[in-house]
Amino acid sequence: MNGKHQYLLFGFGILFALLCSPICNGQVASKETSESQTTPAPGDVNLDFSRVYIFVDKSGLVGHEHAVEGRLKAGSLFTQQPRSGTLVFDMTTFDADSDNARKALRLSGTTDAATRSKVNENMLGAEILNIKKYPEAKLENAVLTPTGKTTARRLPEYQLEGDFTLHSTRRHVIIPCDVEEKNGWHHVRGSFKILQSDYGIKPFSKMLGAVGVKDELVITGDLWVAPAP
Repeated sequence: MNGKHQYLLFGFGILFALLCSPICNGQVASKETSESQTTPAPGDVNLDFSRVYIFVDKSGLVGHEHAVEGRLKAGSLFTQQPRSGTLVFDMTTFDADSDNARKALRLSGTTDAATRSKVNENMLGAEILNIKKYPEAKLENAVLTPTGKTTARRLPEYQLEGDFTLHSTRRHVIIPCDVEEKNGWHHVRGSFKILQSDYGIKPFSKMLGAVGVKDELVITGDLWVAPAP
């Protein structure tokens, strides 16, 4: 058999193997799709992509501003009334001054690993978030209501209202936000302010106040929510 015929037979063999392969005929692909992707119900929050960010301003003469990023462990939010939703924040995932968090809150510069580790130790420890005792925070009875206005981003404006619980303290909050339909989801973004002291948390401070953070926190939600059919 000459080289040309050997080459053709070799090529047909590869083609036959590919046609018989479960990867090529879709068996494996469909299995992976069914196992890793489920159709979300209306109002479901996409936990993989949704985030909450916290801006922590400095109060002392030294130190710097912090950007904190956290994830949700459960959530539902509805743009159609009268249903209400719940957002459950996983406080154990909160991470200070990652590049992504600083970029999201438009803070310049980066923070080295050693500094981040120390900030996280203080933030997650018993004196501040105390995640061992309070691993969750919640926004319950959450109602998303259109205002009929548009935001600075020229998107429909909504008002998110609900009961925010942190450190077993519950307070009613009203959060202005906007909603954008994007990639088959509702992209909901909004910010609100709280005082740490209102929830029984003493703002971090040391060196007689030369290093510390302000009582006020700015919390920003960046949520991806499944729309109604």
